[in-house]
Amino acid sequence: MKRALIIIALFLGVSRLSVAQGEQNLVQAAMEALTAATLSDAQVAQLSRQAVVEMDAKNPVAGPNDPYTLRLNKIVSRHRTVSGLPINYKVYMVPDVNAFATADGSVRVFKGLMDIMSDSELLAIMGHEIGHVVNKDSRDAMKSALRRSAVRNVAAANSGVIGKLSRSQVGGLVDGYFGASFSRQQETEADDYSYDFLKRNGYSVMALATSFEKLAKLNGGNQSNKVTAILSSHPDSKSRAERVRTRARRDGLAK
Repeated sequence: MKRALIIIALFLGVSRLSVAQGEQNLVQAAMEALTAATLSDAQVAQLSRQAVVEMDAKNPVAGPNDPYTLRLNKIVSRHRTVSGLPINYKVYMVPDVNAFATADGSVRVFKGLMDIMSDSELLAIMGHEIGHVVNKDSRDAMKSALRRSAVRNVAAANSGVIGKLSRSQVGGLVDGYFGASFSRQQETEADDYSYDFLKRNGYSVMALATSFEKLAKLNGGNQSNKVTAILSSHPDSKSRAERVRTRARRDGLAK
């Protein structure tokens, strides 16, 4: 609350100054910062749902009876809700090695990733991506995308409801969201969430290590045509795999 009040005070101060000087761009910049900072989690989830609809429209989505969908459904059958968050899963039928999760609980897994990972490794990677959602990293990335986008005044003043955005506005948010990268600390915390998720549900935590090792090998093989954001925004897979192995040995889960 204190942070919001400080932002409001800064906005009011900039507003008076810019009106006096005729610098409307400063007012607009302050308004965008204010709007993004004061969005509720529910509003961010609504924006994320609109962004995912746009992503789904731009990518071939596996049908309900497609073998990839059937495999994914089997893998996640116990995990339709994770940490109290309802999750909806879909497969993109593209060869890229990638997966992502957004603040509304949408998880999208790419065919290229499914082709190289075992079931347990896929679950480990999805656990990592869901960890970004549970840890609010995805929420903050969407707010950052809003600040960088051309969207204006998306939050209704009193109702707390976000209006339907145009496709160009949603496209700007999508570009901004997927152009963002998480910090090293956020990546480590998402790794830890996946590790704990696997351990809590009786899976082998070593699946997280072997998934990182496969990504490191793929990256080392210079197959850049297949490797997308899952490597470019998730650095140093080899050392992260070793970190998982070290923790597993300490926990008595590996030799």
